[in-house]
Amino acid sequence: YTDVEVAAGLIKQLKRSDKRRKDKKAKELGTEVKKEKKGGHSAFMDLYAMAARHHMKHYGTTQRQLAVVAAKNHNNSTLNPFAQYTFPMTVEQVMDDYEVAYPLTRSMCAPVGDGAAAAILCSEKFLKEHPSTRAALVRASVLRSGSWKKDDVGQRAATAAYEMAGLGPKDIDVAEVHDATAFGEILQSEQMGFCPEGKGGPFAESGATALDGKLPLNTSGGLLSRGHPIGASGLAQIYEIVTQLREEAGERQVKAKIGLAENGGGT
Repeated sequence: YTDVEVAAGLIKQLKRSDKRRKDKKAKELGTEVKKEKKGGHSAFMDLYAMAARHHMKHYGTTQRQLAVVAAKNHNNSTLNPFAQYTFPMTVEQVMDDYEVAYPLTRSMCAPVGDGAAAAILCSEKFLKEHPSTRAALVRASVLRSGSWKKDDVGQRAATAAYEMAGLGPKDIDVAEVHDATAFGEILQSEQMGFCPEGKGGPFAESGATALDGKLPLNTSGGLLSRGHPIGASGLAQIYEIVTQLREEAGERQVKAKIGLAENGGGT
């Protein structure tokens, strides 16, 4: 094994000029190019919307609870100099934004964008030889896979991580979870064990996940507002957790000794 490694992630999206060139080429080939409706369209958002509607039907989750999550993350991002969105939003503004796929409005969906993040990892031996007062200890790191047919992959990953670390949900002081939509944060707050199944909506609405709540979630602004440059999102979450543990988060700083980051994706 090696004593020091670097993990990096990045993504560079198509420029508008690239899109225009592709559209022109498609027309030359006789392929019809249809303009998107206002707000665009995304198969991923359709899936999230479907999952959200199922959750609403079975557990009583409300659209307003989704808006509470989105407004919180938009407000958190105003305190993050690396965030893509740096303007606050109220719950009402989120709900009044135009619909992407019910119950999701635009402000409940993460934007696309460019970005990069990196982390340096070292062995305990190296750290002893090169002391640092800013090092954060990694207690556990796990990977699990699954499908939309049985969406418990986050729960299985969290359970394995807790067992590896010798910790539990009640030990976590701050967390970054995958909120490609506001519903994602509600679902992952349940799957991480922060609240009972089906109670993610009331948990968010109670203020528990706010900066001054008992368990702040997505202090960076999350994917919703910090941004979701897909190749860098996971490491951006790690950066936020480490920044919090180092007490270097400025105005968005919370009291934290133990943090958790959860990132997911797939097709």
